[in-house]
Amino acid sequence: MIAKAQGKFLRISPTKVRQTIGLIRSQDVGKAQSILLASNKRAKESLIKILNSAVANAKVKGFNIEQLYISKIVCNQGPSWKRFKAVAFGKAAPILKKTSHIKIELDLKR
Repeated sequence: MIAKAQGKFLRISPTKVRQTIGLIRSQDVGKAQSILLASNKRAKESLIKILNSAVANAKVKGFNIEQLYISKIVCNQGPSWKRFKAVAFGKAAPILKKTSHIKIELDLKR
């Protein structure tokens, strides 16, 4: 692990983020950025920010960006916001607004 970055408490469902994560797992940093820019998923905005943060962390450490790839990318579920909506006969139905924790680690190509 050369550099890492993480985003916590992101207001998007982890299952939706995992679909986008599957596209860029084990890719070079430049290729992963181009895949995310071409994607039409909502999770791409958060992933681009976190990936750029990890790249900036690697730059500070003095590594060449062309030699980096995504060695580990994980999306875990964070706490859910509990909300309720009115339904028939004066009852309430629960709504769970899920959050995500995304962690990206970069490493050098061998």
